[in-house]
Amino acid sequence: MLLLRIPYYVTKMAVRMVCSSVLRTGTDLGVSNTRTIATTAFLCRRSAPLGRMPNEDIDYRNLESLEKYRSYTRYLKKAEEAKNSPAWWKTYRQYQQQTDPEYVFTSVRDAGPGVEKVNIGLPCCRPAKGREIKERRRLVKENRSSMELERAMRLRTFKIPLDRVHSCWEEMSGPFHIQRLAHHYGIFKDLFPMAYFIPRVTLRVSYGQDNTAQVYYGNQLTPTEAAVAPQVCFEAEEGTLWTLLLTSPDEHLLDSEGEYVHWLVGNISGGAVTTGEELYQYLAPIPAKGTGFHRFVYILFKQEGPINFHEDIQQSPCGSLSERSFKTEEFYRKHQDLITPAGLSFFQCQWDQSVTNTFHNTLNMKEPVFQFEHPPVYHPPQVKYPHRQPLRYLDRYRDGKEHTYGIY
Repeated sequence: MLLLRIPYYVTKMAVRMVCSSVLRTGTDLGVSNTRTIATTAFLCRRSAPLGRMPNEDIDYRNLESLEKYRSYTRYLKKAEEAKNSPAWWKTYRQYQQQTDPEYVFTSVRDAGPGVEKVNIGLPCCRPAKGREIKERRRLVKENRSSMELERAMRLRTFKIPLDRVHSCWEEMSGPFHIQRLAHHYGIFKDLFPMAYFIPRVTLRVSYGQDNTAQVYYGNQLTPTEAAVAPQVCFEAEEGTLWTLLLTSPDEHLLDSEGEYVHWLVGNISGGAVTTGEELYQYLAPIPAKGTGFHRFVYILFKQEGPINFHEDIQQSPCGSLSERSFKTEEFYRKHQDLITPAGLSFFQCQWDQSVTNTFHNTLNMKEPVFQFEHPPVYHPPQVKYPHRQPLRYLDRYRDGKEHTYGIY
């Protein structure tokens, strides 16, 4: 917000007009003008002075004396500092936001306009920037002094191992890329309304005995490949506790906003999932026929300590879909003081023949089948003189199915 200084003579004229109006009003009402002026001056003196206004220290008469930004990065840094600096006036967002800003987690129904999403994940534990720069300079110095590296670069035989590149990606920019992918697929919107998290812990999920079918971030797997519980690996310190969740926000047959939980394991010690307490037995994906691709999301929570999940345990085998109705938002609300989202991976899946077997043998119910009606092909209104159109332009507007291949 930019405010301009009002010239002195304009202020002086405004004060004269106010004083003249006060004198005239006092004369008309029969009140002493001296008392009116004294009272007005006393009230003006008692009013609290306003705080510092934006751009108050800028001399608009001498713009050449202002500091010049030598780069866009320097300008962006100054703009961020000015944006985050506290102000004594209310911003537009504060007027529009009716909810309490200290409230950690809210839903779309309770949130007012202008409410930003809340980060409910683990905090960033990056080392100091100076230490990173020092380490980078040391590596550059070592690489420049290496004769073998110089010879390999000159002969174009230098190769970078992909495993090392992937590990560097996971440590640096990988969590932010995964967050963007999850936002693109609507994971946060459906599972954590008005909230998100950055997956700081890399979650590796692989199906099959030889780990042929791996879960990444939106890749496609078949229900046959995901019929048995997978192998889950993640790096964790000894003594730490974790919770693993597999849910699908697209499968529910009765509630459009509901979910079906496919797997839930709590109190996992370290990185061994087999040591955890299985709350929901693993259920293979059941995307109904005719409903397209469904999302299946793995979420890893880090626990602050042991949790008593006696209210969440379902007796195995849990073969009823009504018992598997689930809401990730409600689960997190119940245990939000003891769990924090830390890892994320998801895949897509559509119907195949194994889904029928799962409905009949595991769930003991009839399989729902949906049929999609394709809308008619849309053609824009016909133009009398089509420009830059193919020779068979009129075929799309003919009543019959026979096409002509002449020049129109």
